[in-house]
Amino acid sequence: ACYAAALAAVEPAGLVAGALERVGGHLVLGGREGGSPPSHAGPVLVVGAGKAALPMARAVATLAGKDCHGGLIIVPHGGAGPCPLGVEVASGAHPVPDTAGEAATARLLARVAAADPTTLVLTVLSGGASALLVAPADGLTLADKQAVTEALNAAGADIVALNTVRKHCSRVKGGGLARAAVGAAGLWTLLLSDVVGDDPSTIASGPTVAD
Repeated sequence: ACYAAALAAVEPAGLVAGALERVGGHLVLGGREGGSPPSHAGPVLVVGAGKAALPMARAVATLAGKDCHGGLIIVPHGGAGPCPLGVEVASGAHPVPDTAGEAATARLLARVAAADPTTLVLTVLSGGASALLVAPADGLTLADKQAVTEALNAAGADIVALNTVRKHCSRVKGGGLARAAVGAAGLWTLLLSDVVGDDPSTIASGPTVAD
């Protein structure tokens, strides 16, 4: 019973439904204290990564309905499946990134960069996203990132230390995805935390928040 209760408490689609709702023609972001909740009417691009990204994206796309204009999420190899309303599901390696994750991240960033001032970029992130979102910083290669990840894991680095280094080796982490979304109507992020303390700059190495 305890095991079942724990799984139910972190069921991704249920958590999305508690944070996002459809009110008339608007998508409304809940769970924030004070003031009017942010809302958006118009196209929605769904992007993200992580071990729970697929059920999160399915829930977001279903809530967005006809306003969902596709998107792309990245999940671990073996975890792909269908997602409604044109959201592409790609896969990559975890915990050490691979070429498939790198190629998928390049497509994801291109879609985000193409979002126009009428389009909301809605990002879903969960544990595993740091490995799945891989875009080496200028002057680095995928092999460099693989070596750094393996070395830090072997040294016993905790998730905060690991993701701090990852952010400074990447064009997508540490706010990189947010910078790509500069032309969009807005950027919302739904985080399913696997980090003690729930620091948004550490979860998934903070692709949508400042370093």
